[in-house]
Amino acid sequence: MVVERKKSIQDGGEEYYDRKSELIAFDETKAGVKGLVDAGVTTVPRIFIHPPEKTSANNNKQLNFPVLIDLDGIEQDSIRRKQVVESIRDAAGSWGFFQVVNHGVATKILQEMINGTRRFFKQDVEVKKQWYTRDNTRKVVHNSNFDLYHSPAANWRDTIYCPMAPNPPKPQELPEVCRDIMIEYSEQLMKLGCKLLILLSESLGLNPNHLLDIGCAEGLNLLCHYYPACPQPELTMGTTKHSDNSFITILLQDALGGLQVLHDDQWVDVPPNPDALVVNIGDFLQASLQAL
Repeated sequence: MVVERKKSIQDGGEEYYDRKSELIAFDETKAGVKGLVDAGVTTVPRIFIHPPEKTSANNNKQLNFPVLIDLDGIEQDSIRRKQVVESIRDAAGSWGFFQVVNHGVATKILQEMINGTRRFFKQDVEVKKQWYTRDNTRKVVHNSNFDLYHSPAANWRDTIYCPMAPNPPKPQELPEVCRDIMIEYSEQLMKLGCKLLILLSESLGLNPNHLLDIGCAEGLNLLCHYYPACPQPELTMGTTKHSDNSFITILLQDALGGLQVLHDDQWVDVPPNPDALVVNIGDFLQASLQAL
């Protein structure tokens, strides 16, 4: 199973408490974690506190995330393509993760996607409230922690979620401050996703279109996570340990870092790279391959 998490990032007694009421009170503000930070909290509210074993780093400082794959030239050079296919096979099998560069998505688009996400979350809370919902059938969903009422502890994170394929929202349904980049980025990521699925098919010795033909590229969900500065990062997590219920995840990491992957029972940092995208082999793809 491919597992990852996101640490919280710092900016520069067992008495009974009514957890459900605190969750409801937090959720009803529709301001998310960003609202807590804007209000000047200096301590992490109890609903966000994780057990120590969940927040401790357990990093292997001697082990670096080594898998950076350069896709340059694979369409013109058959020898180069074979080398890349072999690298993807090795990375997918040993790590379940790899970074790609020269992937066809311009760095300025990557940076604008990060900037657009920040613009959305830095809006006035009254503007953002129009998208805040727990109704996942909505075209655009903004909330804090999709599993807020079910998880043992909340994560220090707010999110915008939007299904961009096969039935994307109308442009006017998207937030104006990030509308154009959400559309452009999604189009670019769909192209890259198809390319990666072809390379993954080849790495498995299958027909290059195998994963496309079984529907692995029919859907695209765009999730934009925002991790406000945390006053006590040792007490909480940005994203807890999990695997992705997808065929593949293509992840854009900002310069702050914090992303870790689990490898040989050790958490390993994934270094930020402004030109790279992180590719994660998801649960659905693993299940599909097991069925072959």
